[in-house]
Amino acid sequence: MTIRSFSIGVLAALLTLTAWGSFAAPLEVVATSPSMGALARSIGADRTRVTVLASPDRDLHMLQAKPTMIRALRDADLVVAIGAELEIGWLPMAIGSAANPRVLPGQPGYFEAAAQVDLLDVGAPADRAQGDVHPVGNPHVNMDPERMVQIAQALAAQLARLDPAGADTYQANAEHFALAVAQRMPIWQEQLAGAPGAVLYHRDAVYLLDRFNVPLLGTLEEIPGVPPTARHVKALQDQLQGRSGIIIYAPYQSVQAPNRLARELGWEAVSLTLEPPMNAAGSDYLDHIDRWVLALSQPQ
Repeated sequence: MTIRSFSIGVLAALLTLTAWGSFAAPLEVVATSPSMGALARSIGADRTRVTVLASPDRDLHMLQAKPTMIRALRDADLVVAIGAELEIGWLPMAIGSAANPRVLPGQPGYFEAAAQVDLLDVGAPADRAQGDVHPVGNPHVNMDPERMVQIAQALAAQLARLDPAGADTYQANAEHFALAVAQRMPIWQEQLAGAPGAVLYHRDAVYLLDRFNVPLLGTLEEIPGVPPTARHVKALQDQLQGRSGIIIYAPYQSVQAPNRLARELGWEAVSLTLEPPMNAAGSDYLDHIDRWVLALSQPQ
């Protein structure tokens, strides 16, 4: 063997190892919520490794930046946030403390789901004295499966920017998720046809109600983020007496007001998470919507 042929062989081997190594090392994706994590796993598959910062029983408005979050963000290639200021109380601080320029807002390593879709409740007062407000729009876009399809397509494109070799895989996975949603939509629509409506604790499921034309009968919070008052609960009771419906609240919200109103109206008060399980994938997100649809379709 000549020195030249030996050198060419070594170079070819090194190039092969380099290519294999770049494929074998998945993108480090940090999602702020289980729904964003589910989408990242569904689209990224084995080309990504996903860490979720908040468990489904936590209020994303109210988290605090923790060392575990900062460590995850320090190594991240991509942050997938819900956005629309939902995580404004803690995510900017955590990203700043991580000192990772790849995931700063405006960089390819930062992605906001809410920026990819049209928002409801745009133009709310910006005065924080008026409660937990989001003047740019309602951030709870993960509760609408159709918007999640749009977000999945945008996320596939963002992942392809970071990993061009995986572009076809990401696009195919986004299309697979879209097909799965499309197959469930007629079933959900049939289940929710004629649903009398729901009282929510907070305006956190309005995207789901709006998508399927389920009436929002009221919210237990008169002011977003401010606990329900006895006066407001009594007003809801008077307004809804004799009607059918269901009361839905999240696990981290107080049961007192939901149970009181349910007792007075003869309705059921149901606790449902706004997020799928911690390690969810795309199918788990669809099961999460299934649970909401089932509750909304079976009111008292």
